[in-house]
Amino acid sequence: MLRLLLLIVASGLASLAHAGSVHIEDLTWPEVRDAIAGGKTSAIVYAGSTEQKGPHMALGQHNFVAHYVGGRIAAVLGDALVYPILPFARTGDPTAKTGHMRFPGSVSLSSEVFSGVVQQIARSAIAAGFKEVYLMGDHGGGQSELRRTADILDAQWARKGVRVRYVPDLYYKSRAEARKYLGDRQIAWGEHAGAWDTSELMFIDAEHRWIRPQAIARAGAGEKATTGVEGDPGKASPELGKRFIDFKVNAAVAQIRAFRNAAIGR
Repeated sequence: MLRLLLLIVASGLASLAHAGSVHIEDLTWPEVRDAIAGGKTSAIVYAGSTEQKGPHMALGQHNFVAHYVGGRIAAVLGDALVYPILPFARTGDPTAKTGHMRFPGSVSLSSEVFSGVVQQIARSAIAAGFKEVYLMGDHGGGQSELRRTADILDAQWARKGVRVRYVPDLYYKSRAEARKYLGDRQIAWGEHAGAWDTSELMFIDAEHRWIRPQAIARAGAGEKATTGVEGDPGKASPELGKRFIDFKVNAAVAQIRAFRNAAIGR
């Protein structure tokens, strides 16, 4: 009997925890409705990517980071919920096997499909009652599509009291900050699966599910074509990852607040 009571209590506590989540995938539709009515009127639409990350990281690195970062952004803003992370982006040509599509497991969407899916997610958020929709991406491919999609939707909805905005600082500003931070410490900058990417995943991979430590090795000259690594994942650390993720959260929150302040000042 005691065990049953403990299980009931634990289940109830878990339900309460989920009800307070900023990720709508954790919530029931009445909980989403009530959250919007209670002031959570901003939606975060965040694209990740499923792509090779060298022999040492799981292909979902961008998605795992996006889920964590999206939750942090929503928590800091205090009035936002995060839509399920879009796990696909533009990663190369599947037919010609360019870019990341040279490696098994990578997934690529065409520009038209990616833009269309992002637009439908944003329209779904508007239909739910969100008044501000913020589009952002963790992967370089698709950034221009996110911008165009936000511009199209904002032009359609602004006069109806709904704003749709692209948040480029999440990617570009934080990337520049990470590059400088590594350079100041004489750590080689790598565009892909190096110290930058690997450190971010190390920080959030508390259960050690997504990194293969035995496969971490410095990518030498000419190895990118065979390993997919550019940079030095051997210099990665959870401490670096925390700083890089903070760069992303801070950059996104600052830009969203700037959008809001500009609207108030009109």
